[in-house]
Amino acid sequence: MLKNAFVSIILEEENKENRGSAEFQVVNFTNKIRKLTSHFELHKKDYLSQRGLRKILGKRQRLLAYLSKKNRIRYKELIDQLNIRETKVIKN
Repeated sequence: MLKNAFVSIILEEENKENRGSAEFQVVNFTNKIRKLTSHFELHKKDYLSQRGLRKILGKRQRLLAYLSKKNRIRYKELIDQLNIRETKVIKN
C-alpha cells in the first residue's frame, strides 16, 4: 500500500494547525479516497463502502468548487500538489 504517501501530505498540513481550512479538508478527503480505492482492489463487492466513497467524492467536489470560486491560485496549487486533475496542454 501507499500509506507513506498519505501520511506525508497530512503531516505537512497538520503542522499549520488549520484543520478547518478547505485545503486541509480536501487533502483529508483525498487520502480517504485513495485508501478506499486500494481497499476495493481486494473487496470488489463492498457496496456500503462504495456508497461512502461516492459521498466523500461529492464533498471533495463541492469543496474544490468553493475553493476555485474564492481563490483560484490556492485551488491550482492544491490540484498540482495532490495531482488530482489533469491539466490541459495547449499546443500552438
